[in-house]
Amino acid sequence: MHIAVFSQYHTSPDCPATSRHYTLLAELAKHHRLTLLTTPAWRSQQLTQEFAWVPPGIELREAAIPYENKMGPARRALAFAQYAAWAVRAGRRIDRPDVVWGISTPLTAAWAAARVARRWQVPWVFEVQDLWPSFPIAMGAVPTALARRQLFALEKRLYESAAHIVPLSPDMSAYVAGLGIAESKITTLLNGTDLDLAARATPAAVAALRRAQGLQGQNVVLYAGTFGRANDMPTVIAAAEQLVAADPAATFLFLGHGYYAPLVAAAAARWPGRIRLVGAQPRHAIFSWFALAEVAVVSFLDMPVLDTNSPAKLYDALAVGTPIIVTNNGWTKTLVAEHGCGWYSPAGDATALAARLAAVLAATESRREAGQRGRKLAITQFDRLVLAEQMRHILERAARPV
Repeated sequence: MHIAVFSQYHTSPDCPATSRHYTLLAELAKHHRLTLLTTPAWRSQQLTQEFAWVPPGIELREAAIPYENKMGPARRALAFAQYAAWAVRAGRRIDRPDVVWGISTPLTAAWAAARVARRWQVPWVFEVQDLWPSFPIAMGAVPTALARRQLFALEKRLYESAAHIVPLSPDMSAYVAGLGIAESKITTLLNGTDLDLAARATPAAVAALRRAQGLQGQNVVLYAGTFGRANDMPTVIAAAEQLVAADPAATFLFLGHGYYAPLVAAAAARWPGRIRLVGAQPRHAIFSWFALAEVAVVSFLDMPVLDTNSPAKLYDALAVGTPIIVTNNGWTKTLVAEHGCGWYSPAGDATALAARLAAVLAATESRREAGQRGRKLAITQFDRLVLAEQMRHILERAARPV
């Protein structure tokens, strides 16, 4: 079976990114022919060269369209439009696929997948990584009412035309169903994590990292991920400063890059050694950093659309037995409460977050037990190899409906 995959931003485990689709593509390529239509936007951000840019067996088509997290709304919109236009043209030149897999974000990538599927008269599967256009609208990136109406209408048409829809969280699935889409054509596949890479975080590797970082005797709190506008970074930074001011044994690590990096750097300058801007790390190395920490922070702004998201840092922390603090009011809050693998602190409240962190650091045994429960949950529910198998069956069923 030939699968055409439309994904504007492909990454490898050498990149400072989640690389969900690298794992899924690698597994699918063992069974089917795959053509990936993407861009090399992340290729220059590879920090190591351990992995091939695409998994073996993937037929690659790339368009040289740049993208950076620091781009403004207008420049991002241009990149989205450029990819969509190229993807439609390129999709008409590939061999006829049996099924098309369109990965949003952005929504325009899914639109291109739908257009190519219609051109070839084949079904397509819509993977929803974030709710678009709800997310950019909530962030103020779509200023006119007309544009907002048009984007919501496009979203609805895409859901209706897709043979199957694959949201990355139960709250996203509920949103799609709430638009009148039959639940029978919706399957939630969580973002998940790479347990084989997590296994690299051995006790010896973590101890070596702790020594190299001079963190012996310190209780480490970790934020790992994008320092983006949606991540409530000013609140996390303020909480970090309150925590280290009150607890001489606490060190707060910020691992990543993005819009608020200068704000993190300024806090690190005020608290040398106690607050640290580590910078981005490749995907395959991130797990030792999570295992180094006593607790990890998973933070977002207080917006309903962000409550639906499926952050990789949540799964990665739990995969190595590190409990988490979430600030979303949605399904992740329910997850940590039901499974006892973390705690909730309200978004936007730095004092509450600092107090929660202090309480977690002081409760050694309950923290250890929460980490163990999280590790068990990751093994049973978050394994990307299992998710890849589920995605394979979804694509096969879409291509060959009963």
